[in-house]
Amino acid sequence: MSAVKSPARSRPRPSSRRRAAKTGWPEAGSLPSPEESASFGKAARGLVPREDHAAFEVAFDRPDPLDLLELQARTRLSDLVPVRYGRMLASPFSYFRGAALPMASDLSGTPVTGLTVQACGDAHLSNFGAFGTPERRLVFDINDFDETLPGPWEWDVKRLAASVEIAGRENGFSAKDRRKVVLAAVRRYREAMRDFASMPNMAVWYAYLDLDQLWAEAKSAVDRSLRKRMNRGLTKARTRDSMQALGKLTEVTEGRRRIVADPPLIVSATELAASDSGEEGDADFQSMLFGLMAAYRDTLRPDSAELLGRYQLVDLARKVVGVGSVGTRCWIALMLGSDQGDPLFLQVKEAERSVLSDYAGPSQYGHQGERVVVGQRFTQAASDIFLGWVRVEDGIDGRSHDYYTRQLRDWKMSADVAAMSPDWMRRYVSACGWTLARAHARTGDRFAMAGYLGSAPVFEEAIADFAATYADQNERDYADLARAAKSGRIAVQTGL
Repeated sequence: MSAVKSPARSRPRPSSRRRAAKTGWPEAGSLPSPEESASFGKAARGLVPREDHAAFEVAFDRPDPLDLLELQARTRLSDLVPVRYGRMLASPFSYFRGAALPMASDLSGTPVTGLTVQACGDAHLSNFGAFGTPERRLVFDINDFDETLPGPWEWDVKRLAASVEIAGRENGFSAKDRRKVVLAAVRRYREAMRDFASMPNMAVWYAYLDLDQLWAEAKSAVDRSLRKRMNRGLTKARTRDSMQALGKLTEVTEGRRRIVADPPLIVSATELAASDSGEEGDADFQSMLFGLMAAYRDTLRPDSAELLGRYQLVDLARKVVGVGSVGTRCWIALMLGSDQGDPLFLQVKEAERSVLSDYAGPSQYGHQGERVVVGQRFTQAASDIFLGWVRVEDGIDGRSHDYYTRQLRDWKMSADVAAMSPDWMRRYVSACGWTLARAHARTGDRFAMAGYLGSAPVFEEAIADFAATYADQNERDYADLARAAKSGRIAVQTGL
């Protein structure tokens, strides 16, 4: 991995409290000026030419992607690993979603400038979407941070661009249209980074994409059918909250509200605790999870902890989520407040080591849940008030597990990528590119990155070449996974 030495500003700093305790506040003049950083970025082109980002060559000692996936599976729930493989085999794009670790391994051999940001680690198209802020605005942002870690900004951009190319292929776009869409995403990233470099720190920190405003600007350019679907989607998003989850995921049994089981996708904690088989058959399982909720409350801000304290935990269930996350321990917790019409649904999701950690270095946080939460707060415009973390020591399988917690549904809305036309996908990926640039500008040296990217389209042309080449490799890896399933090397469960 080629790189140049980065200026001091480029690495995300720990929280101000910890930083002040270790080093104090920076002295006047100790940080490079914007002009110095911009000059550094321009100079970096001589050592890492922007055109070099086009290259992707399979190393002779490239780890087998399936070996890496099987390595991940060792720490996951064995009964759910076949579900993960089944979801990955749905399509090349589904495979790509689950193959963040193999791509991180591949990216570790590509050129980087040495400029570090708080990387998302898994910045593909489906990990962007809408959600509600505490002020009840509907905003567009990154919505998955399981793999977040300080790392090269280029890795996030390349994963986003590759996902656009792969999604375009799946949608039947022509090669010309696919390239236009990829270029739109990376161009918007470059232009946004240059815009952020001209803004004060506080303006960058407060920047966000208001979804209603975005739609108001775009709806005149789309057909009537799409306008109707989008209007319905925006309306529906505002109903996706704990009340909606209460009606969909629960029922009243013997006078008590309970989460409805749908095995193996949703399995109640009571059933798991009563089971004599499997790693979760401990009789103390349910009480352990109640303790988990109490410890989690201690990681919240005092006002959020006070609000949480007005709810009581009434039921828990294990729930399968996503593609790449399948097999990690994920729970949904039903909390009730003053009565059964005052619900709060929380998602308690296991956090493992980031897929970037073997290539970008380990996290400064020993708790993987804290790593996720801190990374999310660094990069999102607004974060869930119930975002916190907890560790379960000496879990039922004899190990400790780290978790992070957030609301299960809070006006969440995801785009239907498979239904997008080339024109509509160009608009969508432009929003993704802006959002990723905003996240990186908040946590890295935006002046140096803007200086490196420049005003010409050199970088996006190179990344479009990379995306096409990597999409070819993704198809080969997908075919290898399918052959492994056919040969019996891996067990697969489909339809879930």
